[in-house]
Amino acid sequence: MRIRHNDYGVLPVPELGSWEPALRVSVVIPAHDCQRTLDLTLAALSAQTYPRELIEVVVVDDGSPQPLRAPAGVTVLRAPSGGWGRAWAVQAGLDAASGEVTLVLDADIVPHPQHVEAHLRWHHQADYVVVLGWLDFTDSPLPTPEEVARKPYDELFRLAPQRHDWAEALIEAHDGLRKAPSSLAGHVHVGASASYPTWLLRAAGGLDVSLVLAEDTELGYRLTQAGAVFVPDPAARAWHVGLPTAMRDYPALKRHNDPYVADRVPYRRYLRTDPGRQWLVPYVEAVVHAAGYEDVRATVDSLLASSVPDLRVTVVGPWGSLGRERRSPLRDPDLDLRLVRAAFEHDPRVRLAAPDEPLPGEALPGKAGGAGTVGTVGAVAPFVLRCPAGWTAGADTVARLVERLEETDGGVLCAVLEETREGVMTARLERTAALSRARHLAQPDEHVDDVVHELFGVEWVDGPGYGFARRPKVYPPRRRRQPEPTPQDKELARLRKRNAALQAEVARLRREAAKGKRDTERWRAKAENWRREAVRRERTVFRRAARKIGLTSFVRRPGPSS
Repeated sequence: MRIRHNDYGVLPVPELGSWEPALRVSVVIPAHDCQRTLDLTLAALSAQTYPRELIEVVVVDDGSPQPLRAPAGVTVLRAPSGGWGRAWAVQAGLDAASGEVTLVLDADIVPHPQHVEAHLRWHHQADYVVVLGWLDFTDSPLPTPEEVARKPYDELFRLAPQRHDWAEALIEAHDGLRKAPSSLAGHVHVGASASYPTWLLRAAGGLDVSLVLAEDTELGYRLTQAGAVFVPDPAARAWHVGLPTAMRDYPALKRHNDPYVADRVPYRRYLRTDPGRQWLVPYVEAVVHAAGYEDVRATVDSLLASSVPDLRVTVVGPWGSLGRERRSPLRDPDLDLRLVRAAFEHDPRVRLAAPDEPLPGEALPGKAGGAGTVGTVGAVAPFVLRCPAGWTAGADTVARLVERLEETDGGVLCAVLEETREGVMTARLERTAALSRARHLAQPDEHVDDVVHELFGVEWVDGPGYGFARRPKVYPPRRRRQPEPTPQDKELARLRKRNAALQAEVARLRREAAKGKRDTERWRAKAENWRREAVRRERTVFRRAARKIGLTSFVRRPGPSS
């Protein structure tokens, strides 16, 4: 059965108790120093409605001071030396699992009698679904294993007020995740009760055992890239005995987990706000095949200058054929290939890959069977851009392509670059999750793109309209290439120009005001001189007049003071 996006509602899932199971399930229980709650989990598993002969139970003791015990029929493994933590224990259980389905339960989970059946009915309909159990939290005193095996659960436990509110709200907002976009569906993956097709869990790379917390968040991301469909089933009920760390001390848990999640889960864009950083898992992996030196360098340079900072480039070429024998350096038939290698072999954001190596987006991680470490888990980007050499991308080209693919939740975006006699030249942005699922479901006579279009959609757009262009005739440039201005840059430049003009106007007005002040002082000085000259002349006239009439003294005529 083929499922579009995450719309698992097309599966003809049977009602509980009305079908005939056939798949064998391995229940893996990681446990550490928790004999009392483990006994309750095992007692509940012994009372399941799913056929007992189809259930394998594997308890992985993660270094308990007193070795854990289990009744007959339950396998107890001691976690291997060299590591510790939940992921380490689950991986050990996965390595030992023999069932077609692996159900992981924490050792403080008490599943309802139909819990395993509710999980497995989905796996009988499609072999790429991940089923999430529905947890109720309780702080009741612990019952005995005998009580768990014979009493109704609602009589054993009282419901605590705490719930997985954020997860349940997300599930409800997206119609049980049926309408959730691909980048969001795996966000609610919580490992306390979750079941997986064993092949898919191994193909995705197993558990990242370098993590001691947030391993379920990281695994949910990689399962998404492997093509999984996530099914939260309220019928798969279970009691969580006690409150998890996320409810007891969420701020401390988030502070611890954020750096690990940011490094491994590119979907959490809010954790990657510093454009100067690089991360373990890129958001976009670009693939360019080696050709002429100038063509390859122009394409790779433009991609590395993208406004998407967490982007890496893989350049594919026969690097192993470049020997060290004596040759004419300027007439070497492999000169272009050597120049490409010389240009990028020391750039940490560029990987030189041989044609026979696994390339981004072309195979599921861990398909060969290896799992359990970061090295075998691998860094799987959610988007892969395939661009022909000789074409350059604008600063925001990749960001706009990803934004378009996310808007439509599409599988592939084909950007038409040009039409030639040989055909249409395109750049392709692929959603890793879509290609992984399509490759799994495609029949031998089907083209993978046809299956992608059926499941997610394939869209064609105009490449130059998204910023693709032929490389400049002269490349590399001898001057530093100025980055293409963004709309924010243009608005900032306009405001700066306006500010400079206003400052110039203020300076002009200040100069005019200063000139007016100087003129005022000059005219005031002239007026004072004129006044003094008038007083002097007035006195002279009086003296002359007095002498003519024979006055030798006179009263000074009132007038301006000298």
